[in-house]
Parts: sequence; structure tokens; C-alpha cells
Amino acid sequence: MQIHENYPLKNLNTFGIAANARYYVDITSIEELQELIDSDIFKNSERLILGGGSNMLFMGDVQKLVIDITIPGKKILQETEEFVEIEVGAGENWHDFVTFCVEHDFRGVENLALIPGTVGAAPIQNIGAYGCELKETVECVNGIEISTNTFKKFCNLDCDFGYRTSYFKKELKNDFIITSVIFKLFKTKQPNSSYKDISQELERLGITNPTTQDIFDAVVSVRTRKLPDPKVTGNAGSFFKNPYIPKAQYELLKADFPEIPGYPIDDSQIKVPAAWLIEQCGWKGKRFGDAGVHPNQALVIVNYGNATGRELVDLSKKIQASVKEKFGIELEPEVWVI
Repeated sequence: MQIHENYPLKNLNTFGIAANARYYVDITSIEELQELIDSDIFKNSERLILGGGSNMLFMGDVQKLVIDITIPGKKILQETEEFVEIEVGAGENWHDFVTFCVEHDFRGVENLALIPGTVGAAPIQNIGAYGCELKETVECVNGIEISTNTFKKFCNLDCDFGYRTSYFKKELKNDFIITSVIFKLFKTKQPNSSYKDISQELERLGITNPTTQDIFDAVVSVRTRKLPDPKVTGNAGSFFKNPYIPKAQYELLKADFPEIPGYPIDDSQIKVPAAWLIEQCGWKGKRFGDAGVHPNQALVIVNYGNATGRELVDLSKKIQASVKEKFGIELEPEVWVI
């Protein structure tokens, strides 16, 4: 384990923001992590855990100890004719893991293809896309409790998964570092093709009885068309959460904006697509220097090259203000501003 000073983070965040970490360390095992937690530099520093840098926006240099969890590995714990339980290191690339599952016809995560980040970061955010969420496949989350420097395991119900949130993002935010995740995946479960974009893509391809590979290919095709590749254009995917609003408020908006889409969450709440709201306010495709809104997906704020974190945050606040003024809806960022 080697701790670096003034370490460049430009290639470690998907926005591609140029920033340096006061201290940086790459952790490849549980033993290294526990050694680090016992060190003076850990005890005397503010910390930031990297999970691929896929959901954070740096406002400048990071005056913290940046801990990059790169613990590797995939291990099958149990396998039957119907399902497989597999433990995956927190440092494994998320999309690579999804690809591995599809190649082995382990079903349950194929709708989550091409989401940037690592396996360890995925439960914190309870990542989701195209009709699926991570919580549907997580059995347990393993890691180290910082305050005691001991191993802890949280099973699914203990994780308090919600819409883009979890127990690890709330109560345990500063006292738990994920080292691996155990997934329960299926061999006979019917793939989920219910999401509109996916069903339309399958119809376009003439596929009526999709396999796991078909769903994966459809997701990759749709995401490639709609979303920019972070390796080419800096972004973190969706910048804002889709807002949930009271049904009564939605009905009032429907009277003024008959085309407003809405999806019932329960008897009292409606989910409204943030991308539609942003597009209606005229932001889609707008560019201000190197900061902009992607022309194919209004929910994605992008860095075209040399935008600063401040420029991207200022743009996001202008978007929030215009949506609030036009629709009376407050957009909540999904991206963590640092």
C-alpha cells in the first residue's frame, strides 16, 4: 500500500474534471483497507471513497484522503439449476460484471448494462435503469465498519434500498466501506422487456421471445444512441433524479400541460420524467463553452473538454430554477458535488 500526495484525479472521475487529491491510495484487499484504517493519515484526514468516480463532480482540488477501492474477484458461492449466488469484489467494473453474467446466462442485471462505476458503488446508489434496480438481485453487502475496523455483512432487507439511495448512503455514509457484494442471479427467470425503450428496440429487431443476450444488446443499443460515452465526453449519466410529486399536483399540471408524462408510484405519488421537464424548458442540446446539456438526452449534463466543476454546477442550478419556475417542481441532483 502506497499513499501518494497531490495525486491527479482527472482520469478517475467520469466528468473528466482536472483536480488533485491531497492524498491518494489504491486499496486492493481487505487487509490493506484495515491497515489503512489503523494508520495515522487515515485517522487525521477527511476521507473520500472512490467507486469509479462515476457519480461525483469535483469543484476543485480535493483536500482529503481519496481512497480508491479496487478490490477484484468473482467467486461462485452456490449454484443450482435455478439460481447462482456470486460474490464480486467492490473494485470490479460494473459493466464488465454485467457482461460476465450475460455470457453465462445469469439473469437479473442485464438491464443495467453500461452504467458507469464499480460493483462496490452500485449498492450505495441502488443503481437502476430500464425497469430494473440493483436491490432486486443483491443478497448481501460486505465491508468494513470504520469505527471498529471490523468486517460487517448487511443482507438485502438491512440495506434499506430506496430510489437511488440506501442505508450506506444515509446512516452509514461515513462509517462503512464496501469490499464485496453477493448477488443472487437466476437461470430460468424470464428477462424483463417491459420498459418502453427496450420493448420498442426488440420490436424493431423483430425479437418476440428475447434472451438475456437480446435484452443486454437492446440496452446497449439504446444507451449508446441516447447517452454519451464518458470516455469520450465527460458526464455522470443522469444528473437529476426523476421527481415524485403528489397525485393532486400532477392533475393540476396535467390541466396546463396535457402532454406531461407521469407514472404512478402508489395511490398518492406520480413519477414525472426529469428529462421531459428539462426539455420543455428548452435546455436540451444547449452549450455554454465546454459545459452543456446533451443533445440526445436532456437529463445528462456534459463536459465537452475543459469545463470546470463550478461551470457544470452553475448550469445545473439554472436548469433547476427554470423547471421550478415553469412547473413548480424541484429537481434533486443525483450527482454528488464535492
